[in-house]
Amino acid sequence: MNEHSEARSLKRLAGNGRYLRLLLLAGAVGIPVSVAAFAFLALLHWLTHLVWEDLPHRWDLDPVPWWWPAPCLLVGGALVAVAVARLPGRGGHVPIDGLSPDPIRPSYVPGVLLAALGGLPLGVVLGPEAPLLAVGGAVAVLLTQRWGPSPGTPESALLSTSGSAAAIAVIFGGPLVAAVFILEASGRSEMRGPRIVLPCLLSAGVGALVFTGLGDWTGLPVSSLSLPDLDAPARPDLADLLWTIPMSVLIAVGVLLIHRLGRRLVPFAKRRPALAAMVAVTVTAVCAAAYSLLTGRSPVEVVLSGQDSLETLAEDGSAFTSGALVALLLLKGLAYAVSLASLRGGPIFPGLFLGAAAGVLFSGLPGFGLVPAMAAGMAAATGAILPLPVSAAVLVTLLLGSGSGGMTPIVLIAVVVAFVSEQVFDQSAPGKTASAAPAPH
Repeated sequence: MNEHSEARSLKRLAGNGRYLRLLLLAGAVGIPVSVAAFAFLALLHWLTHLVWEDLPHRWDLDPVPWWWPAPCLLVGGALVAVAVARLPGRGGHVPIDGLSPDPIRPSYVPGVLLAALGGLPLGVVLGPEAPLLAVGGAVAVLLTQRWGPSPGTPESALLSTSGSAAAIAVIFGGPLVAAVFILEASGRSEMRGPRIVLPCLLSAGVGALVFTGLGDWTGLPVSSLSLPDLDAPARPDLADLLWTIPMSVLIAVGVLLIHRLGRRLVPFAKRRPALAAMVAVTVTAVCAAAYSLLTGRSPVEVVLSGQDSLETLAEDGSAFTSGALVALLLLKGLAYAVSLASLRGGPIFPGLFLGAAAGVLFSGLPGFGLVPAMAAGMAAATGAILPLPVSAAVLVTLLLGSGSGGMTPIVLIAVVVAFVSEQVFDQSAPGKTASAAPAPH
């Protein structure tokens, strides 16, 4: 669609009373979705803090011992196994298939919540973004069934997508990333262009405002994906740009290996979902224990999504030795692969953390600064994991903050190089897309 036809389309939509009503519904949907997302994240934060900080401190286990993740993960794996094997919807989308804005049935929500709240705070190496997308879309469908468009219609699907946009705006820290993601991920569907962008922008904007207000009002420590202020250079040096290219290729190859390992486990996970979930958490527990025993560092750095550990890595990356970083990449990468195939959650957060860890490791190269290396690592990992290059670039650029605007060229180069490298090397899956397979019935 060219510029003139887009302008005419927007003008027609602005004068369409039916579409204006749909816009109002999308804005209204953003309010309850953000409230539901806030409650989900608040509960997730509380459970995570309880398991990994309160209980070890209460039982005089500071610092967390190497064996602590094992019992936590086994309980979490059992809860995920129940959701995947027994409840409708099988706990939601399989994370190795990527993120999907496609709506799910409201009857699937209990399984999605059990898999997410049972697994994520107990150490599963996945993020909360996929459950939030699912819950946001389902809440939108539930609220509009009686006074909105008929279920199964394009209008109903659009409102569900708007609900997903409001939910994803919460976890990614702003409505811009959500709108770009929804637009790019929905580019292959019938709903594209201004028709889908405007409701998603409105719903995400309203949702972000409500979420921020709830945080100020309640005082609950619910945080979105964020980094501390980085001491970034005004612009990257030539060495930064040159090192970014081979590092991005290597990260893309690493992501491809993780995905291939996960893909090999998918047939087993489909045949024996409960057993596969228990095997995945057992492997994760062994990886965490091995990392702690080998490096003397906390096993918590291997488990969980990496959201909190990302801040620690950015603030004090020099505290990690090269050996510890290599062990972290290998062992958390292995735990990530089995989690992608057999458990439930989002694929982006652990990938961002692993990319940042790779950046810290590569920052030891001559002339490669720490912040440019981390920026390139996160961008390359996100570009390879989430095959939506524009969304990946926007997410990492906003994550770095306004003070790191000079890193934008690094981010763009890393995303493009990693995205192209992964597509070139991954000849076994030429049709790979961002959307997950349809939810099971």
